[in-house]
Amino acid sequence: MRYSKISVTLEPDVEAELRRVAGVRGMSAFVNEAVRQQLQATRLRRMLDEMTAESGPIPEDVRRAVDDLTWPD
Repeated sequence: MRYSKISVTLEPDVEAELRRVAGVRGMSAFVNEAVRQQLQATRLRRMLDEMTAESGPIPEDVRRAVDDLTWPD
């Protein structure tokens, strides 16, 4: 797989925690996965917004029924 090298600016406390958690050699992989997850969340939010615009909001009774479901771990 090919990679691109970029420069990012982080708050000092964020950088320090990143270095502690990921280690110097694992920072790129950690940041890559974090960005990948954020991009997925953004795509899902856009899709939900489009579905809401097309079909309207989820009815409250349906929302409550889903909230009451037990989800697997």
